[in-house]
Amino acid sequence: MTVLEFSKTAPDAGEKKPSSALSVKNVLFSTDFSPTSEAALPYAVAIARRFGSTLHIVHVLSEANLLMMSGGVDYVSMGTIYDDARAEAKEHIEKIAELIEGVPHRSYVRHGLIWKNLAGIIAEHEIDLVVVGTHGRTGLGKLVLGSVAEDILRHAPCPVLTVGPKVSGRAKLPELAAHDVAPPELEIRQMLFATNFAKNAALAASDAASLAQEFRARLVLIHVIEDYTRLGSEPGPIEENLNRLRELIPRNSQLQYIPETLIDFGNASERILKAATERDVDMIILGARSSSEVGGTHFPWSVAHHVIAQAHCPVLTIRQ
Repeated sequence: MTVLEFSKTAPDAGEKKPSSALSVKNVLFSTDFSPTSEAALPYAVAIARRFGSTLHIVHVLSEANLLMMSGGVDYVSMGTIYDDARAEAKEHIEKIAELIEGVPHRSYVRHGLIWKNLAGIIAEHEIDLVVVGTHGRTGLGKLVLGSVAEDILRHAPCPVLTVGPKVSGRAKLPELAAHDVAPPELEIRQMLFATNFAKNAALAASDAASLAQEFRARLVLIHVIEDYTRLGSEPGPIEENLNRLRELIPRNSQLQYIPETLIDFGNASERILKAATERDVDMIILGARSSSEVGGTHFPWSVAHHVIAQAHCPVLTIRQ
């Protein structure tokens, strides 16, 4: 299927960088200390350094994990297991703190339901961004991101940056090392913003444009038409959707490069991933619907799940 795209020539690369419209004062990094979680840590730290943010490092001792560790022992032993797990968690966080010297940070070891604890911290400290790693495994015929990542994606009121298992190449940040080694920096040259024109899509596009402005990155806006059987006889929706994409670009944006608009056809997640691979993008941005808008088996997170699990770069989900 033919892809329609429109691109423009960039302005003078020597122009002075415009001031950023972004404000990222507080970043939350949720971790269970697994390799999956730790792979997301460099991104949280790099973003905090870039924007002068406070980094909130959170580990929640869940009842389910403690029960698995206990093996069904009595409550006295459970208390000991909890104390040991809490002490071990604090040691892990102290090791992280040693690696992020110079970054303002706070750490939390909580006990109970994971999302309930995270939601409380997000609200109390006005978190602007959540960073989380996800394994993106396949199970029971569907992609499973992990219960924590799933809850965060569905319910977080702020943008969520997920680092999936296939992040690689230029987009993959190295592990944090001792403070005498130069810390990793987040470099974004190419960004892909995908939208289905849900409510508040313009706000999500504005955030994407602000991020592109901050990093002086090229921005591509894509919409995928999944039902295109009648386009041969009724081609109107193609131009209509291109116009809708163009209208999402903020008129007052100070982007280094004029954005590209792209219409594609087929399975949404597959076409988004294909466009991201062809352009070697450093970040995919998805506009997502609120969990209160849709539910049941028709919840559109299936597209986000597949993109996050298969993307070669981090995926930023912005609530629409």
